[in-house]
Amino acid sequence: MIDVNDLRRGTTFELEGGLFKVLEYTHNKPGRGNATIRVKIVNLRSGAQFERTFQSGARVEEVELENTPVQYLYRDGDFFYFMNTETFEQITLNERLLGDRVRFLKENLDLNLWTLEGEPIDIDLPVMVDLKVTDSPMAIAGDTAAGGGTKQVTLETGLKVTAPLFVNLNDTLRIDTRTGQYLTRV
Repeated sequence: MIDVNDLRRGTTFELEGGLFKVLEYTHNKPGRGNATIRVKIVNLRSGAQFERTFQSGARVEEVELENTPVQYLYRDGDFFYFMNTETFEQITLNERLLGDRVRFLKENLDLNLWTLEGEPIDIDLPVMVDLKVTDSPMAIAGDTAAGGGTKQVTLETGLKVTAPLFVNLNDTLRIDTRTGQYLTRV
């Protein structure tokens, strides 16, 4: 058992038969009374996200997940295929489980897969990924006059990011997977 005061971003726990991961954590201590802990959590089996409030001192069941290094292979419809880099076994995950993180998956990307008793539960993306620009509108003289200096570009995975005007078609951009923002041109 783990005290809810010890919950942090990324902590996995079991509650009322469900398996959850903390996305956001806030601790509120009013002048009087017990503190409250408000967490935004995701159900790792259904992908549903919601907020939950706990009273200070409540306890939840901590879950220990196994970490396996994998490599992303390809997508087939709603299914994503990964290969265990140690045993070369293929693992299939549903798009529903991956959520918005599919925007950062490109072939041969190395990442970590978290499993619970052999069941794939979650993946950890690298902090940064390099993606190729597949669509970039032309910059027009005078675009910077209003202080803009940016444009919307589309990357090879379908992700759209705001990038500087000097970014062109087929450039490779480094993207922060935590925020989905442009970092630099590679």
